Amino acid sequence: MAAKASAAPTKMTFVYEGVNKKGSRVKGETEALNEGLAKAELRRIGINPVSMKKKRIKKGGKKKIVGKDIAIFSRQLATMMTAGVPLVQSFEIIGRGHENPNMSAMLLDVKANIESGNTLADALAKHPDQFDDLYVSLVGAGEQSGALEALLDKIATYKEKSESMKAKIKKAMTYPAVVVVVAFVVSTILLVKVVPTFEELFTGFGADLPAFTQFVVNLSEVFQKWWWVVFLAVGAGVFFMVRAHKRSAIFRKRFDKFMLKVPVLGEIVQKSSIARFARTLSTMFAAGVPLVEAMDSVAGATGNAVYSDATLRMRDDAATGMQLNQSMSSTGVFPNMVCQMTAIGEESGSLDTMLGKVADFYEEEVDNLVDNLSALLEPMIMCILGVLVGGLVVAMYLPIFKMGAVI
Repeated sequence: MAAKASAAPTKMTFVYEGVNKKGSRVKGETEALNEGLAKAELRRIGINPVSMKKKRIKKGGKKKIVGKDIAIFSRQLATMMTAGVPLVQSFEIIGRGHENPNMSAMLLDVKANIESGNTLADALAKHPDQFDDLYVSLVGAGEQSGALEALLDKIATYKEKSESMKAKIKKAMTYPAVVVVVAFVVSTILLVKVVPTFEELFTGFGADLPAFTQFVVNLSEVFQKWWWVVFLAVGAGVFFMVRAHKRSAIFRKRFDKFMLKVPVLGEIVQKSSIARFARTLSTMFAAGVPLVEAMDSVAGATGNAVYSDATLRMRDDAATGMQLNQSMSSTGVFPNMVCQMTAIGEESGSLDTMLGKVADFYEEEVDNLVDNLSALLEPMIMCILGVLVGGLVVAMYLPIFKMGAVI
């Protein structure tokens, strides 16, 4: 790998201010391998540099770096390295050709760090928002073992599977959220705009309104006067729930435990967590990362506090010499099939392969569940909106029905 990383360094662009032979201040740009050579070149042409700094690529505020960008980059780098393209040149090609200026700037910064003598793992570790500990650990294992090309291919596959799983979970969670938001907005519009029209009609009846109608009228009056408070309260509630889930371990554990019990959604969350666990552990085990050390990264990759805690307990058990399948079975959160596949992998010495098969199975299960959820929610949306709208309509027409019965 050292031979590949020793490609000819590329020149950098420096922005300078200086004084020329006539004593006038001048500004401009120059290219050189480093700042010292840039200053020497300016002096050679008669400019005494006063200040100089490396030109930074402007980061576009419109496109931030997302997980999909990292997944695509991982596959591009793996492909180029397998084809024999030197490491530095690979970063140069990918960085210069990327359409996202933020991503381009980051990759060129990594390239510059490698040219300065840093390992690839150390260079990536300087961008923790894009390359987490798991990613850096896998790259480091590949560099130490001398099989970086093979590990990059596994990392690319892992990132692609991981991003695909995230997209499926997002799709599954977004649909119910949209249903709730649409139902809330439609109900608000009816209460604020439609019900007041009927209320004016009811005032001329001179009789008591049915209890259900009176409740809807009172609710309408509250919404007309305090609708902004209601929306603010709902928004604040969602904000503080998200914040608490990020910052409070107790709240996160309770919420994640509750999510596992939600019909349909709970099954998706459970199987996606198992798929992430199996995929991450399979990748790290194949990279030669020790089991106990790998478990820390695997715990963070499960995406659910219940499975994260179970993984950490398994790490402690593994440190005492207990077999992984026995520890897994004792947690009570992994299906028997997963435990049996793990046991077979341990006995045959192919744990990474067996865990990969487990991940494939559960990823396909999640895919099917998400498709079924989408098909199930379409009539459910109609039912929810029908009940809300129909209930309000019935409430408004109850007084008219009551008058018709009296007549």
